[in-house]
Amino acid sequence: MSYLDNDRLKQIGFLLLILFLAILLFKELYVFFPGFLGAVTMYVACRKWMFRLVEVRKWKKSPAAALLMTASFLVILLPIGALVNMLSSRVAYAASHSGEIINKAREFNERLHQQMGIDLLSTQQLQKLQDGLTAFLPGFLGATFNTLTAIAIMYFILYFMLVNGRKMEENLYEYIPLRDENVERLGREFNTLVFANALGIPLIAFIQGVVSLIGYLIFGVPQPFFWFVVTCFTAMLPVIGAAAVYVPMGVYLLAAGNTWQGIAVLVYGFGVVGTSDNISRFLLAKKIADVHPLITIFGVIIGVNLFGFIGLIFGPLLISMFILLLEIYSNEYLVKRRDRRRRHEQEAAAQGNQPAAD
Repeated sequence: MSYLDNDRLKQIGFLLLILFLAILLFKELYVFFPGFLGAVTMYVACRKWMFRLVEVRKWKKSPAAALLMTASFLVILLPIGALVNMLSSRVAYAASHSGEIINKAREFNERLHQQMGIDLLSTQQLQKLQDGLTAFLPGFLGATFNTLTAIAIMYFILYFMLVNGRKMEENLYEYIPLRDENVERLGREFNTLVFANALGIPLIAFIQGVVSLIGYLIFGVPQPFFWFVVTCFTAMLPVIGAAAVYVPMGVYLLAAGNTWQGIAVLVYGFGVVGTSDNISRFLLAKKIADVHPLITIFGVIIGVNLFGFIGLIFGPLLISMFILLLEIYSNEYLVKRRDRRRRHEQEAAAQGNQPAAD
């Protein structure tokens, strides 16, 4: 009995040592964590093509990985980078001309008050808005720099993940302390979560942005491509979504005297843009999971606090993964415990029902 106790103590001590080193390494390498998440996401998206090129087409691993990384950069990251660059240039202009913007906001507020009796912003709120614009630029530019750093780290990690994909998955399959069926379920549902959160949400937001751009062009909205970029980003926000752009835009056009444009933007936004969200989700339903709105809301809040802008994507993914691990833990350990307790109860009941010996 003492031998078993000593062996168990050694195991617990070794696990505590591993946990301590894991926490220490994570604390020091935390800045690289968004890049690691991005690499995992891109690996899930590219692994099928990588295995097909290497195992079916007989490509060498390095050229195959280079091709997929280049394709992902051109198809995914380059358009996103162009959108971010357009938005950052506008943000820089807004921060450097905050006084002019506040004056226009004050004029707009007065006009809205005269025409509709609505007073949106007080003097104190306008001053806070100006201070916020002035302080926003350094943080936004810093977040942009951090995003570029995360992308560089992501591709560095992604290359080795693609080249050593089979070996990496075999090692994970062997070392994860779960039953085979739970390991397979973890792999399947993790793929679904990645496509739903990291690929599905941005894709649906882009579709809403394109639909909104069509309306901006039809109704003669000033700077339609800039508002297209803003709509793409706000469409990833839970609950509010693209309405954060077209509702204030419609109200502004109404207050500016462009009545038909304002009404058209509002009707188009609620009718067409809102419908496009439902249609795109329906068409992609077989490819992506139905993420609960609360997971998206809290995921965005946590993700933005942890990672900045890129947390819009990875925050919901982390919460979804946490819930999945809880479900697998329950299936792996709690079900076993319930089955064992039920079996003991059945054995006890069977012994109680046996006739007494003569």
